[in-house]
Amino acid sequence: MNDDYDVIVCGAGVMGAAIALGLTRLGQRVLALDGGDGDFRAARANFGLLWVQGKGYGKPDYQALSHDAADRWPDFAAALQAQSGVDLQFEQRGGLQFCLGEAQMAARAERVATWQAQLPNISPCTEMIERSALMQLMPDATLGPDVSGASFCHRDGQINPLKLLRALQGALVAGGGTLVHGAPVSRITPESRNGFSVQAGTRIWRSAKVVIAAGLGSPALGAMVGLDVPIRPQRGQLLVTERLAPLLPYPASGLRQTGEGTVMIGVTQENVGLDMNTTTAAAAQMSRKALRVLPALSEVRWVRQWSALRIMTPDGAPVYAQSATHPGAFIALCHSGVTLAPIHAGPVAAAIVDGALPSAFNFFHHRRFHVSQAE
Repeated sequence: MNDDYDVIVCGAGVMGAAIALGLTRLGQRVLALDGGDGDFRAARANFGLLWVQGKGYGKPDYQALSHDAADRWPDFAAALQAQSGVDLQFEQRGGLQFCLGEAQMAARAERVATWQAQLPNISPCTEMIERSALMQLMPDATLGPDVSGASFCHRDGQINPLKLLRALQGALVAGGGTLVHGAPVSRITPESRNGFSVQAGTRIWRSAKVVIAAGLGSPALGAMVGLDVPIRPQRGQLLVTERLAPLLPYPASGLRQTGEGTVMIGVTQENVGLDMNTTTAAAAQMSRKALRVLPALSEVRWVRQWSALRIMTPDGAPVYAQSATHPGAFIALCHSGVTLAPIHAGPVAAAIVDGALPSAFNFFHHRRFHVSQAE
């Protein structure tokens, strides 16, 4: 390994690895430093959804970014699979959000209409489907009596999130990047000359630019280069069943069947700090909701329950910013690392090479939180 790079990416999860991969494709000498096995990795509880419907409600910029990502996913997946040799189990045929009862159906319809009206220049991609039409979409499943219908977004999809991470990291190395595992960054030091030194353990590397994409470890690193970004952890618990015959032809919010046949059930949204424990209360809550949609799951064994911590900004939208005091230091944070992966490997990586984020990313600067607090 060299000690000097064009860019060092602190964090090599789905987000950091995507940015690092994009940088290598642009001819940069890239070092990606991955944390330890005990780190709070959001990818551990990733549901594997490529999700557009409802994303960015009240935040048109985030909504537009999600649409852009969805448009990029087919080409991105094909190129990534070809470069890494990993089958992502990528599908983009649409996704569902089930509605239980007529009141929920009406509320969902109103929310979808409001969300789609935020971007009048983009063709509507989400429709409401009544129970009878939903049953035709799911011929191998018997819906519970409470299911009144669903919203269906044609741009939604799914992948295997662990295979995505493996593919991103593999393609990064295959493309000439350097990846070091078990190297959580402890310090970033702006050099008196241009550039930065980055320390992990006893090793120090240098680069012209640095990208902080270290999840919950990002605020501490950001403070070293003038990037004050507030985030909080949010625990998400999941259940997974034994393997079943094909049952769910489309992924749904909180319920999807994987390429291996298992059914994933989730996901909780718990503000409990850094607590990674699983709870019987959460298992019961998730099970009850899943059984209201698919009663046949009552005959199925669930084989595992686990949790992980998401990275949440105060308003739930991503953060992309460059330090005003230390140009060349960037930070990237979001909880939609799977959906936005083509954006991170594309426009975000290109902006880092150019040395400035485009005006289309102005909304995503973390100054929006500090302005809000000042008011």
